[in-house]
Amino acid sequence: MIFKIKCYYIIEWMINMKKILVTGLCTLHWGRLQYGNIGNYYIIEPLFRLLHRYFPEYTIVTTFQMTEEFAKKEKIEVVPMQLYYNWDSENDLKNAYDDVEKAKSYVDKKTGDLTEYGQLVLQCEFVLNVSGDMWGDNAEHVGHQRFLVDCLKMRTAQILGIKTILYAVTPGPFNKVEDKKLALQVFNNFSMVVIREKLSKENLVKWGFSTNHVVWAPCPSFLFESNMEYQSKWTRMIEQLHQSKSKIIGFTFGGFNMPVGPYDMWPRGPEQYGVFLDVAEYIINELKADIMIFSHTNGFELPPQFKLINGRDYIILNQFYNLLINRNENYKEHVILVDEPLLPCDIKKLIGGLDMLITGRVHASVAATSQCIPTVYIEYDRNVIYSDKMYGFSSQIGMEKYVSVPGEYNSLVSIIEDCYYNIDSVRKQLEKDIPIIKKQAEDIFKDIKKICAMER
Repeated sequence: MIFKIKCYYIIEWMINMKKILVTGLCTLHWGRLQYGNIGNYYIIEPLFRLLHRYFPEYTIVTTFQMTEEFAKKEKIEVVPMQLYYNWDSENDLKNAYDDVEKAKSYVDKKTGDLTEYGQLVLQCEFVLNVSGDMWGDNAEHVGHQRFLVDCLKMRTAQILGIKTILYAVTPGPFNKVEDKKLALQVFNNFSMVVIREKLSKENLVKWGFSTNHVVWAPCPSFLFESNMEYQSKWTRMIEQLHQSKSKIIGFTFGGFNMPVGPYDMWPRGPEQYGVFLDVAEYIINELKADIMIFSHTNGFELPPQFKLINGRDYIILNQFYNLLINRNENYKEHVILVDEPLLPCDIKKLIGGLDMLITGRVHASVAATSQCIPTVYIEYDRNVIYSDKMYGFSSQIGMEKYVSVPGEYNSLVSIIEDCYYNIDSVRKQLEKDIPIIKKQAEDIFKDIKKICAMER
């Protein structure tokens, strides 16, 4: 009897525990965020740790499909992805509309059956929406009608009186949004919108959104920690090159930086690599530096035969490497291709050993600059996808002069040259600015806590 009473109180305590729901357009099927999307992982791991630090009494619940090992280590609760989105074009939108209608009925009549998602939301103090640069037209890249579904999921929470926060977002564009009126309604009812690039505020005004509740904070990815213990043949190669007084420049890009879309296009013709090949030759022949080519995305085989494998960028970079060597066999002495997938914490350690980085992946730039590695940014090709991430991320640390438009050889070479010959001064600037950026990335949680401490 005593045992039964104790169990009752434990269950009651669990039901009444304060909860935070972390969801959004980064929600992906099992393993994709944790093992495939390195940039998103840079965001998520520090985010969960910050939430625990600032909301220690709360249970963190998420639709992000993390491994059991991760969930246990980071003390989070993973709920079925289907509560948010299931890649079911016929039913995902229908279910999202059902969430809204049942939430309205519940509020109006004070009774009624909420959907499973609605029931979960009602248990939460607030919902944190993590959507990166997918909150808008770009959501179609990660699933049909994803943005509309996301808006309906947020509207459900808002109708139920639960605070919603749009966090670490690069919003827009909104030229193809199915229901702009709904998007505006949802946006205006967020308790707080945390943009990660200051220029996003100007863009929101341009697109007709109110910015009274919009604040800026650096992406939490600046706080992601590398594995300082990681050692491999790649780290040894870097060490050996440094011992021989050679400078080593990292080089990574992907489908978004290519002149022809879609971003996941394959195969690709050799002519698409022309500018990148010319730049690589310039680095070897004129700067007398070595190049390390690596992918900042991974892939994996699904459990139970789980195995980390090379991701979508690798096939592009492998082709790039082979085309470069075909131009001159001697380039093998000056170009290293990292031909295996690395965990996010390990790839960040590898990047930290470079003298300089050239990247078309924004979170590879974060991995570099957060370790004070001078970086040249290659923007996404606007014909493939619209994004201001590169300029936005670079400008907040005073590195906007090192942003290049893809496909413009002279511009890219000029920027690389400027960065290369000013490596020491750029590094000193980063050493001064990065601690400030990291503090700002954490301090925003004081404001989030203030918002969420208010009565519903």
